Amino acid sequence: MNFKEIIIAVVVLGVISLIIGIVLSIAEKIFHVEIDEKEVAVREVLPGSNCGGCGYAGCDSLAKAIAQGKAPVNACPVGGKPVAQQVAEIMGQELGEMEKKVAFVKCSGTSDKREVNYNYFGVDSCAYASKMPGSSPYSCKYGCLGYGSCAKVCDQRAIRIIDRKAVVDESLCVACGKCIKACPHNLIELVPADAKQRVQCSSLAKGKDVRNACQAGCIACGICFKNCPSNAIVLENNIAKIDYSKCTHCGLCVEKCPRKIIKLYE
Repeated sequence: MNFKEIIIAVVVLGVISLIIGIVLSIAEKIFHVEIDEKEVAVREVLPGSNCGGCGYAGCDSLAKAIAQGKAPVNACPVGGKPVAQQVAEIMGQELGEMEKKVAFVKCSGTSDKREVNYNYFGVDSCAYASKMPGSSPYSCKYGCLGYGSCAKVCDQRAIRIIDRKAVVDESLCVACGKCIKACPHNLIELVPADAKQRVQCSSLAKGKDVRNACQAGCIACGICFKNCPSNAIVLENNIAKIDYSKCTHCGLCVEKCPRKIIKLYE
C-alpha cells in the first residue's frame, strides 16, 4: 500500500466518522427523554424486590408514580418506615403516621378439624388442588388447601404450613402481598398489626353446612355482632367481619364466639 492510498483511507474514515457523529447528534435531540431527578433518587432508595405489593408493576413504576405525585411516599410495603422516610425527604414531604400491616390467613381449619371428601395425590400446588372437584379435597371448599403456594412465593420466609394450614410469622412479614395473589381461595388479607381480634374463617356456607364440613368455621350465629359494644362487627355473606377502625379491643367477641373462630392476637 502506497502513501496515497493511506491518505485516501484516512480521509474516508474521517468522513464516515463525521457523518455518524452528526446522525447520532440529531438522533439524541429527537429521542431525548428528560430525566426526573426525583424519580431517579426515589428508585435508588426503593428495595428493588419488584414484588408488586404496592399495586404497581415494580419499583421502577412505583418510583415514577411517587415522583409524579400519583402514589404516596409510604407506598412501598417492603421498605416500611425507613424507606418511606427517605422517600418523603426526597419529595420534600412530611411522612406522618404509618400503620404496619401483616398478612393474615382467614382459616382455622387444621386437618383435625375438617372433613375430607377424597385424597388428592396431584402436584403440591394450591392452584392445582383448587381445580379439583368441589375446589378442594376437603368438605369446606373455602378453607386453606395447605399445599404451600403462599409459602413458596414469600421472599421473607414468613409463612409455614403447619398441620395442613398456612401460618404467618408476623415478625418476618413485610406485607408485600405476594401470598395474597398466590392463594386461589382468597384466604389471605392484610390487616393492621395491632388488630388483636381477628375472624379466622372465610366460609360463605350456611351454618348447617359449615358444621358438617369443619369444626372451626363461622356459622353466622350473630352472637359476636350482638355483643360488640362499638358496632365493629357485621355479618356479610354468612361470615363475621370486623371493622378495625371501630374495634376497641374489648375482647367480648373472642369470649362470646361459640365456635372459637375469633382469635386473640397479642
